[in-house]
Amino acid sequence: MSILIIAAHPDDEVLGCGGTIASLSSKNDVYTLILGQGVVSRDIPSDQNKKDLEELKLSSIKANDILGVKEVYFEDLPDNKFDTVPLLDIVKAIEKHTQKINPEVIYTHHFGDLNIDHQLTHKAVITATRPIGDKFPKRILSFETLSSTEWNLQDTNNIFTPNVFVDISKTFDKKIESMKCYKSEIRDYPHPRSLKGIKVLAQKRGLEAGLNFAEAFCLLREIH
Repeated sequence: MSILIIAAHPDDEVLGCGGTIASLSSKNDVYTLILGQGVVSRDIPSDQNKKDLEELKLSSIKANDILGVKEVYFEDLPDNKFDTVPLLDIVKAIEKHTQKINPEVIYTHHFGDLNIDHQLTHKAVITATRPIGDKFPKRILSFETLSSTEWNLQDTNNIFTPNVFVDISKTFDKKIESMKCYKSEIRDYPHPRSLKGIKVLAQKRGLEAGLNFAEAFCLLREIH
């Protein structure tokens, strides 16, 4: 089975479903598409930005290799500025890869995340994977991203309410090992995007499903 992870930024794929990827990759072809650059919005000189961007791409490749991902694709959209790009351009960027990979399953961002890039990634994925013809993903799930999903002002319209739980008790260590590749993105506890924060969330989701560690998802569409 072919599976595609579509993330806005480098490290989102690990935070959202790193343990699940590690579990799936042993028996499936898993690919990752990272739409955004991840560092350019930061207030640092442009030459340093370029260096950081290359280092972040190398970190992404290494992190995904640990999880067993077959290939990582990059689109280099402007960081935290997806709203300056026509939605159609984002949709076409996604379609370019879905047409090549023809994934049966897609994992992507929750629509209610605080981060605008996450919101538009979700919208573009749903648009790009419309059930037209016979080649479209039959299962789409959204994941939560620490320091974005839980930071939005949640109401009944945007709250992350998972209905799918994946046991990552055997792959949690790989998730942590993979996240360590993103040294520039890790923060100190109690920041959510800390190694301890990742563990706390995995334990919380595990408690909700009677597991030691789990990742949670919202099932958006499933066609049998």
